[in-house]
Amino acid sequence: MRIVGGRHRGRRLYAPPGDAVRPTSDRAREALFDILSHGDFAARGIPFAEETVLDAFAGTGALGLEALSRGAARAVFFEQNREALAALRRNVASLGEGDRAQILPYDATRPPRAALQCAVVFIDPPYRSGLAMRALEAIDTTGWLTPDALAVIEIRAREEFYLPTSFTRLDERVYGAARLVFLRNRAAG
Repeated sequence: MRIVGGRHRGRRLYAPPGDAVRPTSDRAREALFDILSHGDFAARGIPFAEETVLDAFAGTGALGLEALSRGAARAVFFEQNREALAALRRNVASLGEGDRAQILPYDATRPPRAALQCAVVFIDPPYRSGLAMRALEAIDTTGWLTPDALAVIEIRAREEFYLPTSFTRLDERVYGAARLVFLRNRAAG
């Protein structure tokens, strides 16, 4: 697994052995960031450029680190699994992103009150866990999201996902076993 674009392009990311994490594939990550950077979402500017992003269920940190590589100002990572936290810390250090990364050992469905707000949130829970909506609602109600935040949810291609009432579905894409669901906070208008 590697960073697929930006200033860290080609740099390897460490993943712990076993099934402690299921990193987003390079193909799906590249497609995701191409959509965010060059698709309809970029009409108002690249949503993560010079912004803070939140990588919930961070695992190796691949999504947040990809955003940092491509121009995000800062990334916050939620991860509670001990092996995944070690891998995440190792990846942040190997890329030299310690000053722009904040790692919080929390469950994304029970986050702490926000210390800052994020323009983009990546929510990539274990497949078939049913945690995506619960995490998005918890992250929103604890103040982590800007009023016009973009949420990107990665779930299994045929997994059910119930849209939280405060968000609007903008787009959906399937890449192999993964489905990416793009949502915007309704406060954005």
